[in-house]
Amino acid sequence: MATTFEIPTLRTDRQTLRAFRPTDLDAFAAMEADPEVRRYRGNDLRTRPEVWATMQSALGQWALRGYGLFALERTSDSAFIGFAGILHPAEWPEPELAYSLAQSAWGRGFAIEAATAARDWAFARHGFPRLASFIIAGNARSVHVAQKLGAIRDGTVIIRGFEAERWIYQR
Repeated sequence: MATTFEIPTLRTDRQTLRAFRPTDLDAFAAMEADPEVRRYRGNDLRTRPEVWATMQSALGQWALRGYGLFALERTSDSAFIGFAGILHPAEWPEPELAYSLAQSAWGRGFAIEAATAARDWAFARHGFPRLASFIIAGNARSVHVAQKLGAIRDGTVIIRGFEAERWIYQR
């Protein structure tokens, strides 16, 4: 008996949100080895094997939950620039609208564009009444994205030993 699952492809004006591919590994590993990218996401640099495991886990969540993270591909040059989507490990208090981009893609609106597409898809496809983003204090860029998408700060939560602000997006 085979188990299959589908990961949709979403398109924005400047990006394609799609399933991770083996060819994403080099760019994703470089992104995850950047101290500024990892600063508010555990502050631990990731090795190539760890990034491969992250890609496997991201793909597996789609099979288990029917939603997950999308790889972000810039339309103009087909470059991998990060990820966005719904992160929901077993220990998470609720589904998280998560996003992270390579430093070369910062400050150009890609995170807002991708997070908006992922949020709107999740609300329409899965009917979530709300989503959350868990943002480590001091991460002004992520707070800016959450605010642009209409999120409201709703206290704090402990995620994997880190205190994070909970930002809520209502449907």
